[in-house]
Amino acid sequence: MIRLTLAASAILAATQAMADEQKQEPVQKVEIKGTAEAYNPRKDDTASKIIVSSDELKRYGDTSIGDALKRVPGVSVGAGGRDIRMRGLGSGYTQILLNGERVPPGFNIETLAPDSIERIEVIRAASAEFSTQSIAGTINIVLKKAVKTAQRELKFGVSHSKEATNPNGNLVLSDKDGNFSYSVNLGGGRYQFDRNSVSDEDLIDLTGKPQMGRRMLTHDRGHARGLELSPRLNWNLQNGDTLTSQSFINRNIFKSAIDRGYEVDVGAAPFFDAVHIRNENKNLFARSDLNWVHKFGEGAKLDAKIGGHRMRTNGRWYESDAHDNAPHLQHDVFSGVREWGVSSTGKYSTPIGTDHALAAGWEAGYTDRDDWRKQRDLFSADGARDDRDEGYHATLRRVAAYAQDEWNISKAWSVYAGLRWEGIHTQSSGAGFDQVSNRSSVWSPLAQTLYKLPNGKDQVRAALTRTYKAPQASTLSGRRFTSTNNSQIETDWIGNPQLKPELATGIDASYEHYWAEGALFSVAAAARRINNFTRRSVFLDDTGRWVATMTNNGRADVRSVDVELKFPMKAVMDKAPALDVRASVSRNWSRVDSVPGPRNTLDQQVPLTAIFGLDYKTPDGSWSMGGSFNLRTNGEVRVEENRYSWATVSRQLDAYMAWKLDSKTQLRFSAWNLLKQDYRSKTIYTTNNGSLTSEQTSFGVRNIRLQLEARF
Repeated sequence: MIRLTLAASAILAATQAMADEQKQEPVQKVEIKGTAEAYNPRKDDTASKIIVSSDELKRYGDTSIGDALKRVPGVSVGAGGRDIRMRGLGSGYTQILLNGERVPPGFNIETLAPDSIERIEVIRAASAEFSTQSIAGTINIVLKKAVKTAQRELKFGVSHSKEATNPNGNLVLSDKDGNFSYSVNLGGGRYQFDRNSVSDEDLIDLTGKPQMGRRMLTHDRGHARGLELSPRLNWNLQNGDTLTSQSFINRNIFKSAIDRGYEVDVGAAPFFDAVHIRNENKNLFARSDLNWVHKFGEGAKLDAKIGGHRMRTNGRWYESDAHDNAPHLQHDVFSGVREWGVSSTGKYSTPIGTDHALAAGWEAGYTDRDDWRKQRDLFSADGARDDRDEGYHATLRRVAAYAQDEWNISKAWSVYAGLRWEGIHTQSSGAGFDQVSNRSSVWSPLAQTLYKLPNGKDQVRAALTRTYKAPQASTLSGRRFTSTNNSQIETDWIGNPQLKPELATGIDASYEHYWAEGALFSVAAAARRINNFTRRSVFLDDTGRWVATMTNNGRADVRSVDVELKFPMKAVMDKAPALDVRASVSRNWSRVDSVPGPRNTLDQQVPLTAIFGLDYKTPDGSWSMGGSFNLRTNGEVRVEENRYSWATVSRQLDAYMAWKLDSKTQLRFSAWNLLKQDYRSKTIYTTNNGSLTSEQTSFGVRNIRLQLEARF
């Protein structure tokens, strides 16, 4: 990152020196003002997308990306903000991008401070400019680049619940000096937690008689500390070019202690009936990009970027397993990850006449990852030590090229056509398994169209897409991870080197009605047919151990319908208060042809999400308040012929209130999960002898937050 910044400074100095030598008489400046505010990307772009702006992030006081996405129609967010899904699909079907590039595995986007974000783009139908590894859709997080005005802003707040306390703060400093501008975002916080959860296991025979009934109680406590630094340097060069250096550094430390024990009602406890674990992880992620934009004549432009990232993780895990209240096995596990990568992206765009906007570009990257694990047995009751030295090395090469054209056939009708080719080559090797090499490539033809009806309020969209989902290196590796109490519920894990990419053909259509300023009603429908569908399979190996792996398993069909309504009250009644209403309902269906019988949907797909929210601001703007209710339904899913999953319906109620103390200071109070609903999920295995059920329960807690926001 330092090298890229130094390179940017050197280029700037050279450019300015050349400009000084070639100074000419001043040219009279002509200023043209337009109505950029009238441009609405959701309404006017041919490609279908929803924009969450930085102003909206500030309005609601979001402290994480998950908080913002909970309000977006068709998007569902799980606990902790990590499980982000479009069309109810997670597990890699929803693509997450940072500045147009895929985030590396293991990077948690919840560590990004909302103050460093310019906008979040929720893209329903694929376009050639971004990777087409987006069967469900794409969420692109765009960090701020240019600085419009000087800014000094400090935020400090404390969140609290029954099981956790989280103080954190954020400082933003930005300014301009002629053609140079900068911005620095510094954030940090501490998360202290003490929580409990339970897991129940039951075995019922064919007569309905219980053969096993036991409960595992887990007590987990610890803390996490995090620090984020994201500096941006921007130069507007005299020849009209722009040069931007943007970096992001994130440091996290996590420590916890876990105790697990069993209460047995029927049958016997597992062999290891008590477990004590101490865990410590240190993570560092850094990324830096250098972006150059050069403008040619007649509206042509080249936007090129080079960048690199580095990730480092160190962990120590100590485990003491007991049998009949006596120590039986103790071991230390040291593990770590070293990853680095470089990437390059570019886009050349030029208008052709007044009706066509033609663009072509590239994307290339290389990632090198070392994953190591060392286990040292400190004590074993039977004297059989199992010391291990396991290493894993993987490389990923990716390259893509695309071309696209947006054609304005008339003022009312526009058409988009694109073609993208992506190739991925993954290699992995390590102790205990043969070297794995996997190569795949996909052609993605794409087409979208937008037609605006003559009344100026209604418009329709349609899209045809070809997308895919490539297997991750971890699912291709032959490395085996073993479980302690091996069973159908607690399995070993091994990768499958023969996995193929999932390929999807999709169609999207939508109707939008803009009936007043800030008012929208829309209905969007989509369908996907997925070939080479990948599913988790569980089997009993030759040694008598239960093992889980991923396999290509036939075909899946996915369908969805999203309905959205939002409007200010002044759009429906005179002299209405400054009240905004928003509501949406999303329904998702799926079917897997390789699984017989009813309820054979995609594993963990969210069938229905619904959002209802109200926002109010007083006439003088000194007070604002609002709330949201989110509903996520679940149900029983037949994952395999003899395996089912089930989860409870999730209901979440959030609220906020903000008070402007003066023109530069604001006090904000937020509360979420006010219903403090418990969340339960279970897995059910049916056999010739009966059924085995494992049910997990996470207890719901109410969270409150008080935050002071000040500009100076």
